[in-house]
Amino acid sequence: MTDIAGLLDGQFTLGVEEEFQIIHHETRELRSYVSQLLDETPEGSILRERVRPEMHQSVVETGTGICRDIRQARQEITELRGSLNDLAKKGGMRIVAAGTHPISDWKTQEITDRERYHQVVEDLQDVARANLIFGLHVHVGIKDKEVGMALANQVRYFLPHILALSTSSPFWIGRSTGLKSIRSEIFKRFPRTGIPGQFESYKSFESFVELLIKTGCIDNAKRIWWDVRCHPFFDTVEVRICDMTTRIDDTLAIGALVQAVMGKLYLLYRRNQGWREYSHMLIEENKWRAVRYGLEGSLIDFGKREQVKTTLLIEELLDFVGEAADIFGTQDDLDRVRAICRDGSSADRQLRVFKETGSLKAVVDDLAEQTMLGV
Repeated sequence: MTDIAGLLDGQFTLGVEEEFQIIHHETRELRSYVSQLLDETPEGSILRERVRPEMHQSVVETGTGICRDIRQARQEITELRGSLNDLAKKGGMRIVAAGTHPISDWKTQEITDRERYHQVVEDLQDVARANLIFGLHVHVGIKDKEVGMALANQVRYFLPHILALSTSSPFWIGRSTGLKSIRSEIFKRFPRTGIPGQFESYKSFESFVELLIKTGCIDNAKRIWWDVRCHPFFDTVEVRICDMTTRIDDTLAIGALVQAVMGKLYLLYRRNQGWREYSHMLIEENKWRAVRYGLEGSLIDFGKREQVKTTLLIEELLDFVGEAADIFGTQDDLDRVRAICRDGSSADRQLRVFKETGSLKAVVDDLAEQTMLGV
């Protein structure tokens, strides 16, 4: 009972951020429209507080509030997607959820006129301008920063498994890239991305940030874009590795999985146990496999020192986190993870649609339909 009380004592809340594409209904191309969309957002609607622009005008981000459980997250995400798409349709637009747009070229997209984004572009130049990608971020509430850092160190091992489930970016500027997550490779060009190294303590992370600020590398810790981070301003651990998931059920399944992994690691922590920590270099090997092959490939089981099919390792992961999922009441949501393993990720579906139709516009149409399933 003490473990359960510790898990539910105002911790392991969820916050979900989704980055959407704004596309023109007829051309299916990305359209620079976020400023108009925000201007037209009705007073008093959920969108007023929950929608934010991103660096490109064809990108719009939504973020839930602090959700006490996955059911509240589902309610907010469903309402946000529906309200956002309804508003976009008034201007002849639609929203699409995927890691990249299959057709559009970043060189034709406008940058949002805000100082923060101009600073990023000035700093990174075409690396920033070409970063026309869309991700899913999951925050899990952890009150104690030192505990959060310990769990962030350990959760790194499971990030490639989670990425494989979320893969949704096989196309880039009209080409089939041969990867299931070209988004990951595009984002890799940014500094301070990828699997982070291990930190002995939160204090050591703070010292690292202070050095970067003092030497003029960054102005604050939000310019650190690792695949997982102890959030510098919130009491959360933020998992940032995912492609933007197309279906609501997939967003919730991955959110529930991230929460359950963190919960299980916390239970081990409370019992003076822990998952073995591996170097970020080894974990990056598995990340590449997830980027390239998604769910159709294999990851390295570092304990066995051999390759194992990714779907089998995810099934093992679901067994591992079952105790925490029972506490959170999310077993039904994790069943959706099994369905993704069986049916494939959004990337797999996009490739099937393209093979059947030979049309990337048909891929965009299917993505738009899948984005609204369940709304």
